Amino acid sequence: MKVLILHQHFSTPVSGGPLRSYYLAKALVEEGFDPVVITAHSESQYRIEHYKGIEIHYLPVPYNNRFNFYKRSVSFMRYIYQATRLAAKFRDAKICYAMSVPLTVGLAAMWIRRRYSIPFIFEVGDLWPDAPVELGIIKNRFFKQALFALEKKIYQSALSVVALSPAIKSAVEQKVPGTIVHLIPNMADTDFYKPSLKDAKLEKKFGVTGRFVVAYIGAVGIANGLDYLVECARGCEKASLPVYFLICGDGAMLDTLKRTAKVLGLQNLAFIPFQNRMGVREVLNITDAAFISYKSFPILETGSPHKFFDGLAAGKLMIINFSGWIREEIERHHCGFACDPGNPEDFVSKITPFLSDPEKLKQYQASARLLAETAYSRRALGEHFADLIRLGA
Repeated sequence: MKVLILHQHFSTPVSGGPLRSYYLAKALVEEGFDPVVITAHSESQYRIEHYKGIEIHYLPVPYNNRFNFYKRSVSFMRYIYQATRLAAKFRDAKICYAMSVPLTVGLAAMWIRRRYSIPFIFEVGDLWPDAPVELGIIKNRFFKQALFALEKKIYQSALSVVALSPAIKSAVEQKVPGTIVHLIPNMADTDFYKPSLKDAKLEKKFGVTGRFVVAYIGAVGIANGLDYLVECARGCEKASLPVYFLICGDGAMLDTLKRTAKVLGLQNLAFIPFQNRMGVREVLNITDAAFISYKSFPILETGSPHKFFDGLAAGKLMIINFSGWIREEIERHHCGFACDPGNPEDFVSKITPFLSDPEKLKQYQASARLLAETAYSRRALGEHFADLIRLGA
């Protein structure tokens, strides 16, 4: 059975980046499906790649986390137009799986459904347009109304909706009562990421030999609020705590954070370039605690950040600076803690017991791995997804 997957930001383990759509496509291959992915890249030419049984079509549509709102919007609309045209080659697909963000990918899914009679399931990774509205990115009243109307129309047109978190599932059900909503959160690749002793060579490579390492791995964007992590590093340095911070990734705020760290003269903070999956595993090897950061907006608490699940799989102490369902998870399972985003000293206070009590750290790290295995295993969630596609088609 051919399954058409629409995801503008599809990544493979080789290229790096969030791998949810790759994991889902791989699960389909393992269950005997024939997945075809329509995605985009920043190269100038259209190309096709066959990777691990997945047929991937790359449209020449540039996108970068550093783009402003206008450039992002242009990129989204170009992808919709080109993806809809390319989908004509796959009229034999039994079902389409459209993955947001952006919300506008739902337009492509609806047009493909109308033109080629291919029904679709719509995945909601973040609540759009709620997120850009709450963050103050979208202010025009008429534009807001149009986007909310589009969101409702997409949910109504889909066979069903897949939500990445309990909060998103609840929100979709409230927005459009009667919509069938499935919960398939992001996945922990417990086969690839595993708890392991620190590699001395990697400690030397990253300059963290003998140090307690707190690492942030992921997008360095405005919504991530990593200025807070810089302040945590400053607080630890003032308190003479042996904590070393790593920020691994790229994004619109990277240069600003580097300048701030330089002005403050921080000696316990380093920046690592964007890494593919192998590189992320290396960084996690020398990491004691994985830090997940967002600005203090309630809408950002509903998400399902992939870096959280990588940290769980690798068996790391999980630290966050926001509330919501993830906070409830780590507190219920005793695998981490949440700190006050308005008070870096709260981080200093809460990290201290893990520095003085290695056994406490090991217990929390073991609990993180157990949560990954029992609730977020890639294999189990992949099988659930394949069943959903089978029933939908």
